[in-house]
Amino acid sequence: MKIRLPILLGLSVAFLAFNSSSAQTKTDPASSKILAFEGKWNDTYRRGDAAGMASLLSDDFIITVEDGTTFSKSGYLAQTADSELRVLISDMSDLKVRMHGNTAVVTGAYHEKGTTKGKPYESHDRFTDVWMKTTDGWQLIASHYSIPASPITN
Repeated sequence: MKIRLPILLGLSVAFLAFNSSSAQTKTDPASSKILAFEGKWNDTYRRGDAAGMASLLSDDFIITVEDGTTFSKSGYLAQTADSELRVLISDMSDLKVRMHGNTAVVTGAYHEKGTTKGKPYESHDRFTDVWMKTTDGWQLIASHYSIPASPITN
C-alpha cells in the first residue's frame, strides 16, 4: 500500500498536467472566428472586392503599409478597387491570435505577388492586425505591414 499510493498520486498529477496542456492547445472559438475574418479579408483583397472589404473594416480603420504610408478606410478601399492592381498571390502564414477581451491581435507573415500598372511586383512582409468586437460584430480597426530586416525564421 505504501508503494501504490505514491505511484497513484504520481499518475494522477501526470494525467492532470497532460489534460491541462492539451486543453490549452485547443483553438478558442473566438480565435477561430478571427482567423475566418482574416481569411475573408485576404480573399476580398485578392479579388479587389472593395464592397466586401468595407463590411470588415471599422469606420476609423487605419493601415500602415511597407513604406510607412497610412491609409484611412476610404483611402484603402480606393486603392483596393484600383483597376490597375492585379493580385495573383495573397498568402498568409504563421498566424497567431491573441485575445484580450473584445480585442484580438493577429500577427503573421504575408506574401503577395501581382502586377500594378502593368509592372510585376512581389513582397514578403510581417503584419499585425487588430480586431475589435463592436455592436456590429468583429471589425478590423488597425493593420500594420512591414518588410522584415532579415529572412523570416521561426
